[in-house]
Amino acid sequence: MGLFHSCLSSSSSSRAANTGLHSHASTNNHSNGIGFSSSTSTTAATTNSSVGPRSQFSESVSESSGGIMSYSGQILASPNLKVYSFADLATATKNFKPESMLGQGGFGKVYRGWIDAKTLAPSKAGSGMIVAVKRLNSESVQGFAEWRSEVNFLGMLSHPNLVKLLGYCREDKELLLVYEFMPKGSLENHLFRRGEPFPWDLRIKIVIGAARGLAFLHGLQREVIYRDFKASNILLDSNFDAKISDFGLAKLGPSQEKSHVTTRIMGTYGYAAPEYMATGHLYVKSDVYAFGVVLLEVMTGLRAHNPKRPNGQESLVDWLRPELVNKHRVKHIMDKGIIGQYSSKVASEMGRITLSCIEPDPKNRPHMKEVVEVLEHIQRINVVSDRSSTKSAVASSSRSSPHHYRYAYRAGAAGAERRRSSPRRFEVEKDMVA
Repeated sequence: MGLFHSCLSSSSSSRAANTGLHSHASTNNHSNGIGFSSSTSTTAATTNSSVGPRSQFSESVSESSGGIMSYSGQILASPNLKVYSFADLATATKNFKPESMLGQGGFGKVYRGWIDAKTLAPSKAGSGMIVAVKRLNSESVQGFAEWRSEVNFLGMLSHPNLVKLLGYCREDKELLLVYEFMPKGSLENHLFRRGEPFPWDLRIKIVIGAARGLAFLHGLQREVIYRDFKASNILLDSNFDAKISDFGLAKLGPSQEKSHVTTRIMGTYGYAAPEYMATGHLYVKSDVYAFGVVLLEVMTGLRAHNPKRPNGQESLVDWLRPELVNKHRVKHIMDKGIIGQYSSKVASEMGRITLSCIEPDPKNRPHMKEVVEVLEHIQRINVVSDRSSTKSAVASSSRSSPHHYRYAYRAGAAGAERRRSSPRRFEVEKDMVA
């Protein structure tokens, strides 16, 4: 089976399968993907042969060009992933010892590993470069679907704001993925941590980077719907540059004659678009809604969904949408910890773009390319009289140890977010008509 060959098989029928939105959701059996055979090579060498024929993304790629360039990203002509043996990754992670673990979720665990920077071959701890190794639960069928989707998308797509997949392993029941290491953890980890509030300059820088990543996915000839956009899936490198991670729920967008993809409902409380929750119809603009929710989190410093908040305030969008309508009231919902780091004009403009993204009707939401332009404009006009507090906070964040963010890594769609404060995933059983 070729890359993405079966991506829309579930939407061709008049009735879709029951949904699977749950506490860190799983993909369905029609997950986009390459069909890896049971004899997939586990030789420790870079290979393209084991990932099947070229994807539908690459049908129009020139043989001489090597790929399609789009919005500073690239669709590779063929995957260029390292194929590891299980023994290789055991070596890289000190045999998956507990002290190497970065995070844990329902689909498995993520470990710190070491590989050679040039050859990507496994190396002993402390030698070479650090990577994140995701080892999926071998008993999880959903975990396999996610693993396959990650290889499909991240194996073919290259962009500065998408986390880089370096290689994979499938050996017997073992499924593993090897990613670049993101030392500053996730936006969620910084935004909702205790202590000094995360500075505004970094917040706006990070959402611009994440917006560029989504704009790249949505700008492809065959759009990619990410489907699981949230603060915990925005990882940060040493310079606080944002990269979207975890493509386990990603789907190819609708073909030209259709407006949406019908699929099982999966996501996280507070982020899923209303049309998707109501019908199972997934639009590219469903990602825009989730992005708007993250913008609201960035503005307020509050989580998208918190059942511990007073009645009527559990959903951040439902609670604060009326405040966004009035530009004079927007400043009252801004995170009190960052007062003085942004201008009143910036608060007003943030309110406007956020309100536009969370429009109930997907047709009224902007395209991500437009969102990027607005956010870049907001960043340029943010002139305040005194940014000393911001500079101090940035310096403090930059000095933080990577170990502080170890729990930002997620082990598949189940997540390795910190248990006490992470949003709950959910499952909804529905019948859906295409």
